[in-house]
Amino acid sequence: MEQGEAEKKEPEVSSTTTVPTPPPPPPHPLTTGGEVNMAFQPEPEHHRHVSISSEAVHTDLEHQRKVSVTSAQHDAASRLRLASRLRAANADGLQHHGADNGRKYSNVTMEDDEPDAENSWWYLLCTKCRQKESGRGWEPSYWQSVCPYPFCPTYRHVARIVSLFATGLLTWGVIYSIIGSDAAPGGQLFDIAAVSILAHFGGVLFRMLNLPALVGMLLVGIIYQNLGLIHVQGHYAELVGICRKVALVMILIRAGLDLEPKAMKTLCFTVLRMGLIPWAVEFVMLAVLSNYILHLPWLWAVLLSSIVSAVAPAVVVPCLLRLRNKGYGVTKGIPTLVIAISGIDDAASVTAYGIIYGIIFSANSLAHDIVNGPLSIAVGLGFGITWGFFSKYFPEKEDPFVVPIRILTLLGGCLIAVFGSEVIGMEGAGPLAVIAAAFLSIYFWSKQGWKIESNPVANAFEIFWMLCEPVLFALTGIQVKFDEIDTNIIGVGSGILIACIIVRIVVTVLVGVKSSLNTREKFFVALSLMAKATVQAALGPVAVSTLMDERGSEEYRHAEVVMMICILSILLTAPLGAILISLLGKRILTKTTGNISPPEGWRRTHRPSIRDITINEHEEEEDENDNDIEKKKENSNNLSTNWQQQPPPFIISAQP
Repeated sequence: MEQGEAEKKEPEVSSTTTVPTPPPPPPHPLTTGGEVNMAFQPEPEHHRHVSISSEAVHTDLEHQRKVSVTSAQHDAASRLRLASRLRAANADGLQHHGADNGRKYSNVTMEDDEPDAENSWWYLLCTKCRQKESGRGWEPSYWQSVCPYPFCPTYRHVARIVSLFATGLLTWGVIYSIIGSDAAPGGQLFDIAAVSILAHFGGVLFRMLNLPALVGMLLVGIIYQNLGLIHVQGHYAELVGICRKVALVMILIRAGLDLEPKAMKTLCFTVLRMGLIPWAVEFVMLAVLSNYILHLPWLWAVLLSSIVSAVAPAVVVPCLLRLRNKGYGVTKGIPTLVIAISGIDDAASVTAYGIIYGIIFSANSLAHDIVNGPLSIAVGLGFGITWGFFSKYFPEKEDPFVVPIRILTLLGGCLIAVFGSEVIGMEGAGPLAVIAAAFLSIYFWSKQGWKIESNPVANAFEIFWMLCEPVLFALTGIQVKFDEIDTNIIGVGSGILIACIIVRIVVTVLVGVKSSLNTREKFFVALSLMAKATVQAALGPVAVSTLMDERGSEEYRHAEVVMMICILSILLTAPLGAILISLLGKRILTKTTGNISPPEGWRRTHRPSIRDITINEHEEEEDENDNDIEKKKENSNNLSTNWQQQPPPFIISAQP
């Protein structure tokens, strides 16, 4: 009997018992002398673009970090409980000691004023200027009292700007130490860098106004030139030409990477019909009007039409993105169609430009130039296909350095295609080779497991374009001199451009008769294809730079007319196209309700960064730790996260 009672008796708790416990939550900024800023998104909402080098790795879940949903909810609940305790403590302190010590409880008392502040125009404007920061955010405890969000930028943003400014200052110091006076204020190299930086801020201002950033960059260059703040000549004029060609390579690579293979296969006939036929009509009409009205020779008129006929997706894609986020035009994949058409148009325009440019500035016979045109197309396609197959096998797809090697391989092949084609006298081969190589590369990489809409190589070249864009449009703007402009050309040129755009819109609607789009959607696609910008900025001033030593000649005058019409096309169509798309898109396109997922081939919804071109490599040790921690998580009521190591136990003292 006593033995049975002894068995029923619970075991005694020792004075010190070792109990494994879940890891403590990470230190909250409020408890470490800092504050959480509302500009930062919670950690679970931050998704990092990760592209793996093979399909097998894509499907292997053991090579991806798994975050416990339960632990994330527990962490969020802990934050809410902490915030509630702080508010209660502050309220209690305010009742007992508020009148005596005059302390300011800004985090509590401002909550009553938040509804009024959030409805003010100043608050809305500042919120529009700011963007949400991803990941955990920390700020000094005094930052919000000095720089409240969103009226002031976050501490992370300020720290980033200070870091970039310090890096730029150090870079300038090194260049000044090597080059000398040209890098000093007033030097040509310094002026080029200054106008490019100011162009970036001009683009930011126009982007805040929902206008194309490139228009602001172009205007900064024009103003900078006509205020007499820059004068480029000598070797730096050659440097400007090289920068323009590099920017052209970035444009063509992105055009090739945007040609999504599955969409091209499905919409091939529609893309070719709605892309090449309106392009050809605008090409011929612009050449004829330029010859008879602007009195340009036929070769120069064809050169002008080959440049102006190109489409600029960089203008309309941001507008389409805003409409897509609201559900407009999603079901029929209109953004994919516009991107594909613009890529085909750019390829046709740049190829035609290269052939005509070679004929104009060639010293060979007419028969040689006639044969050289088709030969350039064949050579360009041959090199592009060869380089595309090369990128399929080299580097090996499982190579841990596959991302940087593929970026450098594609970039190097495209650069040698453009610059090398000029050396051998086949200017039309280079651009076509670039687009072909980029398209085949992304086709083969998609077969190996990479995503078309988001992969590290495409992210890298979007970042490269973000760096090249202000340089390209600023250097194009500095070519405009008001005292040398023929006002008659502006009026006549504007009329020619408007007439050609109207005809192109009508033809685009007519050739889309048998497509799945209704009349309103065809009209919207036609409006999206009216904008001019990137190709015009890259190729418009090339002839002027080539004939810089022949100022006053007849050919130089023709080159100036070509450049002015190209710049005029940017100023007229880029902001007008963006405004029309934004205003008419909601009335023309069909809205999709519910959960909106991007159509196949659509790009990301945020501006890319360096994080998008990195790949997280998980070693075997990390995978083993993940498995162990997953088991421990189940034993601890799902309170520990699988990305943390299990901490050592701590001592609990039992009360006697």
